[in-house]
Amino acid sequence: QVQVVESGGDLVQHGGSLTLSCVTSGSTFSTDAMTWVRQAPGKGLEWVSVIDDSGTLIEYADSVKGRFTISRDNAKNTLYLQMNSLRPEDTGIYYCVAGGSNLSDWGQGTQVTVYS
Repeated sequence: QVQVVESGGDLVQHGGSLTLSCVTSGSTFSTDAMTWVRQAPGKGLEWVSVIDDSGTLIEYADSVKGRFTISRDNAKNTLYLQMNSLRPEDTGIYYCVAGGSNLSDWGQGTQVTVYS
């Protein structure tokens, strides 16, 4: 059974930074692409970023490009999301998703709140 656990969410001021982490177990982490998805209050899911198994191919949503950095440590089965220059519109629950393009395994999410 795959377990996905996010951490690092917090209350942060506009312009601040946060780093989210995601640890998986029971998955083929080192051979799967990993994805971050977020959900703002009262809105649907928004894809944020994806990284391939080797960390070579990376993509970002336009809304976070230039501010967020996704990375991974396959030796630690850990995915990261470094978030800089945070804005109130970045507020939401951030989910780590394992399972490559199937997006099959989701964590419980970690709350990020950005205040003005």
